[in-house]
Amino acid sequence: MRRKRPAAPLSTAPSPPAMRLLLRLRLPLLLLLLFLAVPLLILLSPLSRRPPHQPVVPCGAEPSDVTAGRWVPTPRPVPAPLYGASCPFHRGSYNCLRNGRPALSPLSWAPARCGGGAVVVPRIDAAGFLAAARGRRVGLVGDSLNENLAVALLCALHSADPAARRWKRRGAWRGGYFPTHDVTVAFHRAVLLAKHTWEPVEENSEEEPRQDGRKGIYRVDVDIPADEWINTTKFYDVLIFNTGHWWGTYKFPKETPLIFYRGGKPMEPPLSIPEGLKAVVRSMAAYIDREAPSNTLKLWRTQSPRHFHGGEWDHNGSCATGRLLREDELDSWFDPRLGGVNRDARTVNLAVEEALAGSGFRVVNLTYMSEFRADAHPAAWLGKEEGAVALHGQDCMHWCVPGVPDTWVDILAPQIISHFLNHRGND
Repeated sequence: MRRKRPAAPLSTAPSPPAMRLLLRLRLPLLLLLLFLAVPLLILLSPLSRRPPHQPVVPCGAEPSDVTAGRWVPTPRPVPAPLYGASCPFHRGSYNCLRNGRPALSPLSWAPARCGGGAVVVPRIDAAGFLAAARGRRVGLVGDSLNENLAVALLCALHSADPAARRWKRRGAWRGGYFPTHDVTVAFHRAVLLAKHTWEPVEENSEEEPRQDGRKGIYRVDVDIPADEWINTTKFYDVLIFNTGHWWGTYKFPKETPLIFYRGGKPMEPPLSIPEGLKAVVRSMAAYIDREAPSNTLKLWRTQSPRHFHGGEWDHNGSCATGRLLREDELDSWFDPRLGGVNRDARTVNLAVEEALAGSGFRVVNLTYMSEFRADAHPAAWLGKEEGAVALHGQDCMHWCVPGVPDTWVDILAPQIISHFLNHRGND
């Protein structure tokens, strides 16, 4: 009887020929799995969640680019001006060329990060701006220094669309419509931003005249936007705000003071002008954050410095000069601790920046770069009736256009273009 062979033990190790066959089968499989896994990992990584289009911000458009740098002669060949005295959006008192002031030397702002003067802020590409802004609206709100900026922007864009026409709707003080790309740019004049109304002292012949000489008050409702712009927050895709030059006792002396209200009642204790400024800015920023669409670009440009030398505007102050200030002169002109006539800009900036902390606004500091330019104001070239300077004083507050406001435009334009490109198709 033949004995059965014992069963062969189970083995997990394949024979050498089988091993080679298995490896040949596994290698393509592993490569296929790797090919499928890598894109999946990329999709799940944080890098994949970046916006699809992030243009590189050119030199001059970073926030730090206006807080460190210097003015240098515009590199040759100096480009021809984008516009001149005949721009249809001009304002007479800013039109220094028409009013007879000699043309300013062609200077450009050279940010420190751009090579210490080797690279300057590029001039606005007006046609490119309009193309990126197709179907969009840009609104500027504030005092006449924002109007200065608006005039420079309107005139620059007009160079790329001569068919542009004036636009004054929705309470705009001045503006333009650019039909080639359906773009609107407008300025709304609201010097305090909040609603303010004149309330005279009631005359009563039976009472003694007021001992303090008060003629009335300007009531400022810190929680109510001015009528000139209250209904525009959903209309504009970009909002550029400023305020500051009216927040002083030279505009509102003790005979006609500012009195601040909230919720229809006087605020207690009464606020000083600087505290009232902060209350208004804080309230207006909160209102805009609440009312404007989430994809609205909200910019707040800082104060524009004055350059009165030898006295205030009404005490023979002058800026009829052709030279820039040196860096070592700036503090003596503008540091509020020194009490000079031009201290307001830095004082207001501190209040505004404190009030905007935590808001949805991006602060653009145009003050430092402008402090150098004592040469760039209308000064005595006002274009008004003879004797205007003797009556009104020199204008050492506003700016000649063309001039420094064009550089403000050059700095703001890339930020606006970048915003439009990043939000194209997401509205």
